[in-house]
Amino acid sequence: MAQDVSAQTNTLGLADGFISFNTSIFSVQLVKDSQTLYSLKPRANNSVFDFIPADQMSLRQSNGNYHLGDITFRVRKTGSTTWLNGDSSTARKAVIPLPISGTTLAAANLSPTLPSNSLLNITRQWVLQDNQLQLLFSVQNSQTVPVEIGALGAPLEFNNIFTGRTAAETNQLCSLFDPYIGQDAGYVQVTPLLGTLPPLVVLPVGNSPLEGWRFLPESTSAAPYYQSQTFEGLYEWQFHTLAYAQNEWAKVTPWNSPTSAVLQPGETRTYGIQFRLAPSIRQIDQVVQSANRPVAAAVPGYIISADLVTKLFLNYSSPVQSISVSPAGALTWLANADAKTPSWVGYDITAHAWGRARLSIVYADGIVQTVHYYLTKAATDAVSDLGSFLTTSQWFNSTIDPFRRSPSVISYDREVNAIVQNDPRAWIPGLSDEAGAGSWLAASMKQYVQPNAAEVAKMEQFIEQTLWDGTWISFAVYFYQPALVPNYTYPSSIDWSNWWSWNQAASFATDRAYDYVHIHTWEWYLNQAVLTTLTMTNGQVGYAGDGLMGETVLLYLLDDLKREGLTANATLVESRMKSRATVWAGERYPFGSEMAWDSTGQEGVYAWSKYFGNNATAANTLNSILAYQPLIAHWGYNGNARRYWDNIYGGKLQRIERQIHHYGSGLNALPLISEFQTSPSDFYLLRVGFAGLSGPLSNIDQGGFASASFHSFEDTLKWDGYSGDYGPNFSGHAMGMGTYIIDHPDFGWQVFGGNVISTSPTIQVQVRDSVRRRIYIAPLGSLLTLDAGAFSMVELDPRSNSVALTVSATADGTSDAALASNGRLVIQQKASLPGIGALRAPPALVEEAGAFVIPFSNGEGKVTLFSQ
Repeated sequence: MAQDVSAQTNTLGLADGFISFNTSIFSVQLVKDSQTLYSLKPRANNSVFDFIPADQMSLRQSNGNYHLGDITFRVRKTGSTTWLNGDSSTARKAVIPLPISGTTLAAANLSPTLPSNSLLNITRQWVLQDNQLQLLFSVQNSQTVPVEIGALGAPLEFNNIFTGRTAAETNQLCSLFDPYIGQDAGYVQVTPLLGTLPPLVVLPVGNSPLEGWRFLPESTSAAPYYQSQTFEGLYEWQFHTLAYAQNEWAKVTPWNSPTSAVLQPGETRTYGIQFRLAPSIRQIDQVVQSANRPVAAAVPGYIISADLVTKLFLNYSSPVQSISVSPAGALTWLANADAKTPSWVGYDITAHAWGRARLSIVYADGIVQTVHYYLTKAATDAVSDLGSFLTTSQWFNSTIDPFRRSPSVISYDREVNAIVQNDPRAWIPGLSDEAGAGSWLAASMKQYVQPNAAEVAKMEQFIEQTLWDGTWISFAVYFYQPALVPNYTYPSSIDWSNWWSWNQAASFATDRAYDYVHIHTWEWYLNQAVLTTLTMTNGQVGYAGDGLMGETVLLYLLDDLKREGLTANATLVESRMKSRATVWAGERYPFGSEMAWDSTGQEGVYAWSKYFGNNATAANTLNSILAYQPLIAHWGYNGNARRYWDNIYGGKLQRIERQIHHYGSGLNALPLISEFQTSPSDFYLLRVGFAGLSGPLSNIDQGGFASASFHSFEDTLKWDGYSGDYGPNFSGHAMGMGTYIIDHPDFGWQVFGGNVISTSPTIQVQVRDSVRRRIYIAPLGSLLTLDAGAFSMVELDPRSNSVALTVSATADGTSDAALASNGRLVIQQKASLPGIGALRAPPALVEEAGAFVIPFSNGEGKVTLFSQ
């Protein structure tokens, strides 16, 4: 529960001054009275960048405001069942400074600012050890009986406060931070929003595992408006979590096994964290290694489908002693010989269950690392289930609905297994805006990936009878105005007084560009797509100047227009897009939105900036994405683009929180994958991009329902009940997912989205991604796509750079997908590489509209491409 500090006085002690010191890396300031961190600036190049919100500290100096250097705990005497709470921020008083010497920069006894019954004597030190800044807590049992520490946490405060800032100030001054909740291998990365400044890496000192990651409650009533769209809030590094697991988290399975520690009378244990600066975001793993902590790298990532054999590579100075998994049997592992450098050891990982799984690695020196996976059905099966659920359980067919929503694929509540016909947020039951259009958008994109005749027929009904009735691009078709629908019963249990319970006029408005980009296919559809794009950019629609969610589809549209010879329409669309891109090229931070800060505009800004050769804008945008889409050995955070307010507008559980695999994952992955295709040696882009593309598969449950996002707070850890705005997430997945073949300097021949069958003398790959229509061969810089058919096998001969393809009428293992009559192959050279020629098709293949037609025999076709 949030603490009310509105009537409290300032207790932090800012007026009494600061303690300042420099290390070779940082300029540091502590508040003198509290000895909490006030400022942490990198010294290189006389940087003015501050990881701590010093400029907001005057608004955050009351009891209940957390700062770096605070401590929280729960303790009890052995034999007692009641936990006592301790929190240095609750009733803050000046700490007792202690003498310093040697490597100690500042030290204090925290007794004055802790409860009198805390059972512990805690000393805090700021230390410079081996030229690294450390924060240490010496925790002593001050009792005559043993004391159990059931929870112990170090609150982390970094400058993620956007409140009152311009776009330039936000991007130049602020950071975002994410955890790797990996026990002794855990760390927190703090990435400046520019994406180009050195990130901060917070690591354990000694035996100080990152066991839990708890959101810290604070007052939300006053500036800078904690837990809002402009200030997500703060979290704490938890060394022990048992007391929470027994209480607030009792109904969930925590990320890690909860622990406690028992101190004998007079016994002291030291916990600590250290602060290191990485040269760049791409080099965070190297900094972790330099701190002698384990690093994990997975191929293709930590969301794995049942038909994949994935790879896990570990790098640590001590050998692996044992590996276990929870739940038991969920994963199996087998050592492999893939690693090409001696510092890495590799394992084949195979899934045997569904849902979350935790791999625990114990090293010979006692260090424990946990790696967090999410296991799905075979990718094509998950997509098939999705399409079935959307067009059956979420199919709304009513002859009496006054809002003309029938027939349609409509929002769904998985917790009650029912269609959402009423919600105070008019767009959710109203078929538009992201959280209302999300379900039918997902159903449409599913047909693009894996067409099914019965599902296509239903979508045609929706398009002909509902979508194109003249209101489809409105905010919503549902509204709250009882006088206009006297025979409709609005539930009395719903509060209809909020702004989002739109009346008819508000719902039928057509001036929000985000509602325009959810369409595509052929001829009539192609023409409607052009008209939609032109209307969206006619100057009468709001936000059309921003990058839009899912607008990579407009690149597809333009490509289709060109390939079909529709030159006039192609020229119109291209000119409208160029007008937008030209404006962006003149702006340093063009990726804005209707929100104070956002991660939705980058996809479109990058796509068109790259298309028109505005390379500086494309690079700025890509760097922005890398700052909020991390690479972490945890399925929930790996490739998970920053989103934290969308549950307010589209979720069933309405709460500001770090969302897991909301639509930011799938959409922001598209620029990363696109950039990798033109820079095929930048494997960081592939790892993060593929992780983002994989995110939307985890949202699909065993019955085919897809949730909008997963709740990350450790008292919840579940998928939201609403389907919400999942559609844009799957849209990104559909437009970017494929099989990516690489030759890695440390791991050798690997594949993202398939299984390596052989690496000598040729590289044979079994295609197993969910889409089966894209293959990217990084050593050749070649992208192969199918307009029809599905890739089954690919064989690369590195001696001649020839590529043999097997194309099937439908994806292997699918039973209800439409059969292609032939394959239609498009060959693109995405990267120019020294000594590598472009792939070419055999002369016998006929080319139609830019695609080579591959004849099928018994539902299959084979073709070999040769390098020029």
